[in-house]
Amino acid sequence: MIKLFCPILLLLFIQSASAQVQVTKLDKKTVPASVKYSGHIIDAVKYKDSGGEYLVITTETGETPTKNSEMEGRDAALYAYHYTIEGNGVYKSTWQTYDFIKDCPVDINASFIPGTFAVTDLDKNGKAEVWLMYKTVCHGDVSPSNMKIIMHEGDKKYAVRGTNKVKLSATETEGGKYTFDEVFKNGPEAFRQYAAKLWQKNIMETWK
Repeated sequence: MIKLFCPILLLLFIQSASAQVQVTKLDKKTVPASVKYSGHIIDAVKYKDSGGEYLVITTETGETPTKNSEMEGRDAALYAYHYTIEGNGVYKSTWQTYDFIKDCPVDINASFIPGTFAVTDLDKNGKAEVWLMYKTVCHGDVSPSNMKIIMHEGDKKYAVRGTNKVKLSATETEGGKYTFDEVFKNGPEAFRQYAAKLWQKNIMETWK
């Protein structure tokens, strides 16, 4: 009886920790007016985990003219904003991601990869992981874009950096390699597996 009881308790604990992460999708109209951001909203969610309630917004500026550029250059930037929602309804900034391309005279892109934003609890500890994946590039040829996965769990930041892959011919490709940072290398295996699958799923460049 005791042998049966212990696994049941363990299962209930795992389910309870996982159930603590609750995600609610928002749109521009439901993002509080007190929360300021640059660009236009791509994703916005509120979520709860064992640590409290939070707000995450991802935005992109799209292409904008570079001020005082001698080459008619253009800029592009992306942001992710993370807030703790305090008991009195105050939104306190806890981390921010910012990446950009500046003064680009050719093809430019700084954008989140559709369908990759996620809030998970892969290690089932009741503490949410927030996943961002994006690419940045300034090029005038068929070459790979820089690509990154940034993940936050609490105050820990994890990063994967590399490039996507482009098809040069029927048999030849370029790019696609990536590296985990030290935090990822020393973190849970479930995080690395998720990141590797996310990379492989989005590895090929798609041309608009």
